[in-house]
Amino acid sequence: MARQTFWKGYLKLSLVTAAVSLTPATTESNKVRFHVLNRQTKNRVESRYVDSVTHKPVADRDQVKGYPRGEDDYVLLEDEEIEEVGLESTRTIDIDSFVPRGSIDWIWYDKPHFLAPEDKVGVEAFCVIREAMKANDVVGIARLVLYRRERAVLLEPQGKGIILWTLRYGDEVREPVTELDSKAEIDSKLLTLMKRLVKEETKDWSPAMVQDPIQKRLKSMIRGKQKSLKKAAPAKKPAPVKSTGNVINIMDALKKSLAADDGRKPH
Repeated sequence: MARQTFWKGYLKLSLVTAAVSLTPATTESNKVRFHVLNRQTKNRVESRYVDSVTHKPVADRDQVKGYPRGEDDYVLLEDEEIEEVGLESTRTIDIDSFVPRGSIDWIWYDKPHFLAPEDKVGVEAFCVIREAMKANDVVGIARLVLYRRERAVLLEPQGKGIILWTLRYGDEVREPVTELDSKAEIDSKLLTLMKRLVKEETKDWSPAMVQDPIQKRLKSMIRGKQKSLKKAAPAKKPAPVKSTGNVINIMDALKKSLAADDGRKPH
């Protein structure tokens, strides 16, 4: 399948520049999507902006962004004014600095993209930047306008290419919740059983481990409706699990898990 390039521009480090393109590393094209319909006419329902007081539709030319400064009081900002405070160039990934690879916690990572040279002229410059980051075991930090918003991005060399990750902003990441007492003593026998269970349940990674069962069931249900054109009976909800009110004994649970694993293994 051909690459779905959705951005083209330049990768720049000091005076070294390479023409590059971006391709999303993930896709949601296989996800089941629905339209909202009028039950009576089966026509699609449209979404429109309406005035919250008059309830009349508001034309595009009359829509403006407003920042609240009080009750029913706003500072109005035109699109041109907002664009003026953005990047000077929306088509250049200018690497500002580098940080040690692995020093940024996973919680800051947002969306991955494949960054690749766009022409033969830029291949050498692209490869030099990539290999220099590898040699120093660092990743690059830059800014870029993507998805109608200026974003901080991380450039990580991988194989023959570079992965560009959009990063979350500082105000988007919350402080961690209070941690439990890390100095609490752990029963050595309990830890031994837990380590054994983890080892026995360890397998090689496979994308099949993260398949979405809901999407599979939805597609199956839709195929059934397409064939029968009859309203399917609502799925039965599983009976709620009754709580015994007792605290689960971790040691017993581990022993049962290991016993079940031993029973499944061929002797």
